[in-house]
Amino acid sequence: MNLQKDLANSYQAANKLTRVLFGIYLVALFWILVLKLGVRFSYMGNREVNFIPFGHQIFYHGRMDSGEIILNVLVFVPLGIYTGVLFAPWSFWKKLFFFFGISLTVEVIQFVMAVGAFDTTDMMTNTFGGLLGLLLFRSMEKVFKSRTKAQKYINLIAATGTGFMILLLILLKLDMLPIRYR
Repeated sequence: MNLQKDLANSYQAANKLTRVLFGIYLVALFWILVLKLGVRFSYMGNREVNFIPFGHQIFYHGRMDSGEIILNVLVFVPLGIYTGVLFAPWSFWKKLFFFFGISLTVEVIQFVMAVGAFDTTDMMTNTFGGLLGLLLFRSMEKVFKSRTKAQKYINLIAATGTGFMILLLILLKLDMLPIRYR
């Protein structure tokens, strides 16, 4: 009886921490993708729409440039992991639609605020990043043979990553890194 109660309390504590980390991730995602880390770029103020997937982004000065595509995928991997943990009852398709919906929302906000283009490539790569994160979480569940153990491991990694992210942003704001930031 006590063991069941301890397991239930452990699961509730892990879920609470996961929700807090997910909230921090969503704020950071908004700040990075919509507010552009507070940096003013030359393209801001322009409204562009790109309905041709993987059109102009892949080639830059005649050479293949996949950096932005890779970053778009990577920034949405945590969304897939958190969705796998927090929204387990959702069907696969509902989760996939959630990734697409978040990406669509970001693209629309960027367009309306004139801080970036409305880009179908971004929506596709962001959705793919969410899918990769979801598959990563499912793989971790199988490796740990326990949803709760996988969640605790994810929380440890996410808390550490969040701490490093906050430290990096503080150092950037205090101009203590060899990176120009305004």
